[in-house]
Amino acid sequence: MFEPSPMTLARLQLVGITKQYPGVVANSDVALSVQPGEIHAVLGENGAGKSTLMKVIYGLVKPDAGELFFNGQRVHVKSPQEARALGISMVFQHFSLFDTLTVAENVWLGLDKALSLREVTRNIEQKAAEYGLGIEPTRPVHTLSVGEMQRVEIIRALLTQPQLLILDEPTSVLTPQAVDKLFVVLRQLASEGCSILYISHKLHEIRALCTACTVLRGGRVAGTCSPAQESNASLSRLMIGAEPPPLVHRAQPPAAVLLRVRHLSLLREEQFGVDLEDIDFQVRGGEVVGIAGVSGNGQTELLRALSGEDCRAAPESIAMGRVDVGQLHPGHRRQLGLHFVPEERLGRGAVPTLSLAHNLLLTRQEAIALPRLAGGWIRVRQLERQAADIIARFQVKAGGVHALARSLSGGNLQKFIVGREMDANPRLFIVSQPTWGVDVGAAAQIRSELLLLRDAGCAVLVVSEELDELFEVCDRLHVMARGRLSPSISVADANVEQIGQWMSGLWDAPEAAHVAA
Repeated sequence: MFEPSPMTLARLQLVGITKQYPGVVANSDVALSVQPGEIHAVLGENGAGKSTLMKVIYGLVKPDAGELFFNGQRVHVKSPQEARALGISMVFQHFSLFDTLTVAENVWLGLDKALSLREVTRNIEQKAAEYGLGIEPTRPVHTLSVGEMQRVEIIRALLTQPQLLILDEPTSVLTPQAVDKLFVVLRQLASEGCSILYISHKLHEIRALCTACTVLRGGRVAGTCSPAQESNASLSRLMIGAEPPPLVHRAQPPAAVLLRVRHLSLLREEQFGVDLEDIDFQVRGGEVVGIAGVSGNGQTELLRALSGEDCRAAPESIAMGRVDVGQLHPGHRRQLGLHFVPEERLGRGAVPTLSLAHNLLLTRQEAIALPRLAGGWIRVRQLERQAADIIARFQVKAGGVHALARSLSGGNLQKFIVGREMDANPRLFIVSQPTWGVDVGAAAQIRSELLLLRDAGCAVLVVSEELDELFEVCDRLHVMARGRLSPSISVADANVEQIGQWMSGLWDAPEAAHVAA
């Protein structure tokens, strides 16, 4: 049996980790070593086995074979509680929070109960201020946006003072300035001896932050490297065997306005929501308009108003073409050509316990009209063929059309949901966080499909906290801050520093005068 060398005691060492599920090998003979104070990236495309491996380390999954050593001692981590007792904390891409409890109560559940709730609340406020992760401890979790929930998870993990911190896509909801600050914190943690396992599809982050990298492909270790000595292209080749193709932007003549928002103001429905204040913008056919901003600044409220989930707006404040839709429900707006991808995959974008085929019935009117209810029956075979076409077109890794939505990795589920709505040939396509947690190959494909929609005359609105993504796909940008929307600015005239400043609401400065109306 393997024994670690006393001369090279790793903080974490995995030997021969194997985990198999029916029909798929998630991990096969995986070896991984993380040294004290090391920031170690785990890189791989969606479905490569990263999540399963992290769950093995954190005690959520029992491996079929292999050994795990922590600080030189063989351990059998049977639960997250045991992992935390050892000094292992994890921030998940899909969160583990109780909706009906407050932020402080959720954090308290994972900490030493010797601390009072008041002390935990005070500690949260201190950590939030220290790391620039603004959050109110008294807010119920169900009132938080996805980005705010991630902040809660990060703070909860940091309060445990871990020896090994596992971070899964930790920067997807941060401004560039906040990312820089988080990196300072992570480097400080590493200098104090904390080891960090860092999972991200942002290759530039891995190269800037991480000191080592293990690449997984198809559940196996495909290689190890020093990220600082690699390029984005070489990391892509290690991960997916090729470089993603470059995006192709074609000049488009001006087209008709397909979405017009005029003087949209809405009071928040929830105590900790954000009031929308005099929102004005438009999207023409054949253009991609982006909305940047830190999560929790009114994006959720705006998207609910645009999708029809919130029908309180004045009818004329939102128009699709010549039709006022401010008080129309989602089904009516879909009939006019609107298709919408929410940021929450499970629960809103897809029903976890339904198959991929049956998830088409959520938003696709033709999925009911094509496999039309005839005599009270759905034409299931037609529905399955439609799902199979989406799986093939968007290269979704799944166990077929009957696979449950919850069985897919986050990135593959995202590809299916985006594909489901794009395949409907929308006139207006609204997507929130289109490539959150998606690998570079899949992200390139989704962004390419967005441009194809644009070239076909569709009006595309992208709400994203990934600035690189917005600069890649958009023609014009707005920034949302505290329920207000900035003027639009051409991507050609914008830069990351300026957009980062606007995320704080600073667009009324003199240098903003040149932006396009």
